[in-house]
Amino acid sequence: MKMENGFILTTMMDREESNAAKETVKIEVKNLNLFYGEKQALNSINMDIYTKKITALIGPSGCGKSTFLRCINRMNDLVQSCRVEGYIGIDGHDIYDKDIDVVAVRKRVGMVFQQPNPFPKSIYENVAYAPLMHDIVKKGKECDELVERALRGANLWEEVKDKLKDPGTALSGGQQQRLCIARAIAVEPDVILMDEPTSALDPISTEKIENLMLDLKKNYTIVIVTHNMQQAARIADYTAFFHMGNLIEYSDAKTLFVNPKEKKTEDYITGRFG
Repeated sequence: MKMENGFILTTMMDREESNAAKETVKIEVKNLNLFYGEKQALNSINMDIYTKKITALIGPSGCGKSTFLRCINRMNDLVQSCRVEGYIGIDGHDIYDKDIDVVAVRKRVGMVFQQPNPFPKSIYENVAYAPLMHDIVKKGKECDELVERALRGANLWEEVKDKLKDPGTALSGGQQQRLCIARAIAVEPDVILMDEPTSALDPISTEKIENLMLDLKKNYTIVIVTHNMQQAARIADYTAFFHMGNLIEYSDAKTLFVNPKEKKTEDYITGRFG
C-alpha cells in the first residue's frame, strides 16, 4: 500500500491479502450536506460503507440517491452551483481535503452509469485508454495482459477475444455495460459506483450484471443506486433508503426488507408510495 497525491493506493495484492480480514469500514460519511445554489439536496447524511460489500441505495426518484453517489468520487464538483459540506473519508482520508488530488480520487473510485457509454473506439482501446493515460501500463504485452485481465474480470473476454479491434459501440447493450465495467476496473480502483447499471437492460443481461457484481465484490467495494428493490434484495449486503434528501434507514439488507424500523421505509418497500 502506498500514497499518491495524498490519496491511498491499494494494489491487487493488498486487496487479496485483506480478503480474509474482518469487516471494515471503507467509506465513512459524516454530516454530509449538499446544496445546489440555495436548495439543499442532501441533509446531514451519516453512514459507513463496508469493504468488499455491495451497498444499495434505494428510494423514489429525486430523493438524493444519485447525488449522494456522485459525492463519493466528487463528480458534483463539475456542477457550478453545487456546494458540499461535511466529511467523506476513504480509508480514513478526507476526499474533500484541499490537498487531495481530485484526479487521484476518481482513479480510485470507478463509475458505471445508467446508460452504457463506451468510447467511440475499439473494444481494446476502451479498456486500455485510461491505464495508458495514467501510466499504469506501457503499450505492448503489459497492456495486452491488462486488457485481457479486465475483460475477464467483467466476464466479457470469451465473447470478444477474437474481435478486440471492433468498435465497442457494436456490442449489445448488456455487453456494452460489461465493457464499461471492464473499463472501470482496468485502473484497479478500490471502489466501484454504479448508477442504475441495469435499468436499460433486458432481464438476461441484468442477471449477468448482477452475477458479475456478486463476483466483483470479492475484490471491490460496490455502491449501487437502483430503483429495483428486488435487485437490491438479491445482491446487496447493506441497503440505505433515501427520501427527500434524507437517509431514513440504513442496515443490512435482510433486516431492512424483512423488518424495517421506520414506518416510511415500510411504506416504500410495500408500495404505498414511490
